[in-house]
Amino acid sequence: MSRFPILYWPYKTNGNTDYQLARKVINNATGVMPEVIASDLDLANIFANNAESVVYYPVFCESTGWWGELLGANAAIVDKMIISPECQLMVIVDETRAKSHGTHRLLAAEIRPASGFFKKMNSSIATVTDMLATDAGTILALFSGKNQNQFINIIESTGNSYLGCIGQY
Repeated sequence: MSRFPILYWPYKTNGNTDYQLARKVINNATGVMPEVIASDLDLANIFANNAESVVYYPVFCESTGWWGELLGANAAIVDKMIISPECQLMVIVDETRAKSHGTHRLLAAEIRPASGFFKKMNSSIATVTDMLATDAGTILALFSGKNQNQFINIIESTGNSYLGCIGQY
């Protein structure tokens, strides 16, 4: 199966060592120099046109909300590659091609927080890793967890919405 690597890089490229390293690491891993997308990333469209595409998405230290655009795109994070101490690449494929490499998953949910919700969620079921407030008064939250079914049951039992699993490790 051939891979079609795409590097999403909406940042300055001239003299950027992380950009140069990202291209080199992808080339070494796939044998192909990646196509670079610098403008808006439309994952749903990319996978609709070529389900075998692999998108490499840079995440820098202290980035927040980077995963929001993965929701609703039928995309799953299947791996991550360390580029530098400040940057890692999330390896994203069409959800139908994702296979779990381990027991942890990145899980996303839309939450209208109730008392004690986050205390309950920061447990053996899931741990909050990132949050993003919305204009509607809800919070989009990213969790790391082991059991997706238990996670969904807790989310739904508190009257919140489950948006879907966006990663698996």
